[in-house]
Formats: sequence, C-alpha cells, structure tokens
Amino acid sequence: MPGPGPGPGPSPKRPRSAMAPRIGTHNGTFHCDEALACYLLRLLPQYRDAEIIRTREPQLLSECDVVVDVGGEYDPQKHRYDHHQRSFAQSMHCLRPDKPWKTKLSSAGLVYFHFGSQILASLLGLKEEDPVVQVLYDKLYENFVEEIDAIDNGIAQWDGEPRYAMTTNLSARVSYLNPRWNDMDQDTEAGFRKAMELVGGEFRDHLDYYHRAWLPARTLVEKAIQKRFEVDPSGEILVFSQGGCPWKEHLFSLESELGVEKPIKFVLYMDQNGQWRVQCVPAGLHTFQNRLSLPEEWRGVRDEALSQLSGIPGCIFVHAGGFIGGNRSQEGALRMAQSALAQQTSPDAPSS
Repeated sequence: MPGPGPGPGPSPKRPRSAMAPRIGTHNGTFHCDEALACYLLRLLPQYRDAEIIRTREPQLLSECDVVVDVGGEYDPQKHRYDHHQRSFAQSMHCLRPDKPWKTKLSSAGLVYFHFGSQILASLLGLKEEDPVVQVLYDKLYENFVEEIDAIDNGIAQWDGEPRYAMTTNLSARVSYLNPRWNDMDQDTEAGFRKAMELVGGEFRDHLDYYHRAWLPARTLVEKAIQKRFEVDPSGEILVFSQGGCPWKEHLFSLESELGVEKPIKFVLYMDQNGQWRVQCVPAGLHTFQNRLSLPEEWRGVRDEALSQLSGIPGCIFVHAGGFIGGNRSQEGALRMAQSALAQQTSPDAPSS
C-alpha cells in the first residue's frame, strides 16, 4: 500500500567538505511556514544536525542541501521548496489528485507533502505504509499544516467580513516573535529559533493528540456503530463504552464509510459523575441544529418534575437548547432517547 506522499525523492546531495548539511531559508522577517518547514526537515535523519542558513544571497543558497521559502524555485529533485514564484500554484490535490485539499501550498506544505509520512513514521516508530501513518498524515495536514499554508498565501477562511478578529493562531504567534518596527535591535536570528521551537512543539502536540486520543476514539465509535442494533431496533442510538471521547467527526465519516442507511440520532455515555447522558447528533460538524432534538416540553425541566413529565424514572435534566439530557442510569437515558424517537413526526426529518 503506498504511503501518503511520494517520499523524499532522491538522496540529498552532500557538501564536499565534512561540514554538517545546510538548510537554507530567507533572512529578515520570518513567518510560520518556513519555521515549520525547517523544524520538520530537522526531524529527518539526513538533516538532524543541519545548520540553518538564513540569507537571500543566491551563491550561499546554492551551497545548501535544501532550500525552503526562498530562491524562486520548486524542484524536489534538487530539494528546492519555494512557493513565491509567479508560476507556482500547487496544492495537495494538484500534486496528488486523491487528496481533497486545494489550498495553495506554502513551504511548510511542500516539505510536509514530500517528507511528512517519513517524519510521522519515524516519530511513531512505525513503517511509512502503516495505515495509522496514512490516517495521521491526512489529519495533520487538514488540522494543522493547511491553516499555515492558507495564512501564508493570504487565502481568506471565509467570504466577506469576519464577525470577529482571530489574532492568536499559530501564524500570528510566530509573527509576534519578530522585532518590532521601532526596536533598536532588528536581529531576527534568536526570534527565528524561538519560532521553530514554538511551531515544532505545536506539531508534536497535535500528532500526540491525534495518535493517542483521536484514533482510539474512532475505534470506540466504530464499535458502537456496529453494535447499534443491540441497543435499539431502530439502529438510531449508540452507546459508548467510555465517555468524553471526541465522537462527532468520527460518527459522520464512519456513517459514510460503513454505509449506515438510517442516520444516527442519539449517543449515550457515562459522565464523570457516573451518571448517564443522552446527546443529540448534530446535523453537521459546524452547526447547532440537531438531527432530532429532545422533546420541547422537556427542555429546561429538571429532576423529579422531569421524571413525572416524561414518565421516565431517574431524570436529571434536559438542556434548554434540547441537545442534551441526563439520567441516573443507562436504562433511563436510553428510554429518554427512545421516547424522543417515538415522538418524531418523520423518521429521518431533522429537528431544531
């Protein structure tokens, strides 16, 4: 099974002298993309001890083993990874049509495209062709690198004016490490080193989360989907063996992958206090509308009053928004979900 990227290509050229390999990038004001590109390259065995040369001098750049974000050239055979030239319009999708992302790549995206699977395999102690590496390669691009590509290339996240400013993203935090315009000392070397450590730490934290938390959650959700008819004959209610897992994204993708015909409406899980929750499945990842909400007359009612109203013992609450409720037992939470299903007017009609 092929890995997510085309691999590192030809063996990098070596300096004729015994000097350490050299990574070239531009000097002056630095940005998140080349800081990440340099950090990622130094995770590779061949560049682990590399010296970073920050310059715009063509002669000095020509002597580097690999050059990122400067030089006006994208040529992986020569290990040149710039994206500023007029002719450059490459995206993940352009370079690998089986990938969906059409955001123009920055130097970070280029390095990740060519070396990402090798880097992840090394960090995780796996082979590049391992399915875990392939899944995490995509996840890290979609939820980490693509944002950096887009910001560096000036691609807006939405059309029109935003409702509020976003000033704490990783690219913004890197920019604050540059000298202020009116600082007497305009040296950027120390700031660039801090930027590399900042973006590198964030990259590793994301990888650790997706590897140790996100992937196990996918397994848990998949098992729950496979057992859904044991919970209720409708197949529209899931029970998670553990609470607190990030389930929504996995549920949507697994419904499609597993060919789930009737959309799942409710999930049940135990909370940190040992009580049970019934939560509505939203209509999509980025909406507050539910496929089916808990009954309107239950909303905002609590404890014994709710138990009497619903006819279900052990009720604790139903949120005023109708998207979540609680019961003292799994059986009670299941009855709340079943009652909500029974009251819907149409089996597949979403309810706000």
